[in-house]
Amino acid sequence: MTKAELVEEVSRVSDLTKKRSEVIVDTVFESIIDALKRGEKIELRGFGSFRLRKREPRKGRNPKTGDKVDVPPKRVPYFKPGKDLKDLINRETGEPIDGTPAPPVDGAVGPL
Repeated sequence: MTKAELVEEVSRVSDLTKKRSEVIVDTVFESIIDALKRGEKIELRGFGSFRLRKREPRKGRNPKTGDKVDVPPKRVPYFKPGKDLKDLINRETGEPIDGTPAPPVDGAVGPL
């Protein structure tokens, strides 16, 4: 799902204009980014949390030249899904993740 598709979905479900929905989606994203910049953890109960991981400095290698380079330390954002989200995604639906119908199980009765 792209940002434009998310805006479209918010607009459809809420009966708001696309412009108003875009402002809402942008505000949510900006709020998450601003909190991460401040080093805060964002916790959306039942959905998951956004956090930062610190990467230590390390020695790297330039793939073109093979020269060794110093890679500086940095903070990297990551998303940790919540239990409810994992349960919703992994519950038995009869369909694989990609949305194609699951093959019939031996002995199972198909559609009539």
